[in-house]
Amino acid sequence: LMFRVEAFRDAASAMEQEKEILLEMIHNIQNSQDMRHISEGEREELNLTANRLMGRTLTVEVSVETIRNAQQQESLLHATKMIDEIVNKLLDDLEDAKIRLMSLYGACTSDVPAGPIDQKFQSVVIGCAIEDQKKIKRRLETLLRNLENSEKSITLLEHQKSAARQSCNSKQD
Repeated sequence: LMFRVEAFRDAASAMEQEKEILLEMIHNIQNSQDMRHISEGEREELNLTANRLMGRTLTVEVSVETIRNAQQQESLLHATKMIDEIVNKLLDDLEDAKIRLMSLYGACTSDVPAGPIDQKFQSVVIGCAIEDQKKIKRRLETLLRNLENSEKSITLLEHQKSAARQSCNSKQD
């Protein structure tokens, strides 16, 4: 019976993760650079479909509650606050936010991280329940992936602007 209960919780957790992945995919499609290269009608139709899928995905509620003691609850709140503070300053300094998020992620991974580790964050995360540690790590992975996609979009946009300026300049010559 214990095995079935754990299998049940694992399946529900997997469904929670799948929902997060689907929402991220739909969001990425809506904000894709490729959307600029299709006709207005196709873009509108794609947005309607994406909004419908987003709405349908959001109707699915799966929640696996984590049992925490008071210290684990406090650690979770502290870790969440540390991440939120960086996210709130994202637009002010994208590069600094990325470096800070990577140091938080380095504190959550058992692999040897590519950069520095935020030791304070690591000690806070260690105080969290195991399930919360996994969720924190997943949240950081998602944030970093979205930042990476944003940077690619910004770089592509800058490249397009640069190419357009060069084209205009060469026409003036």
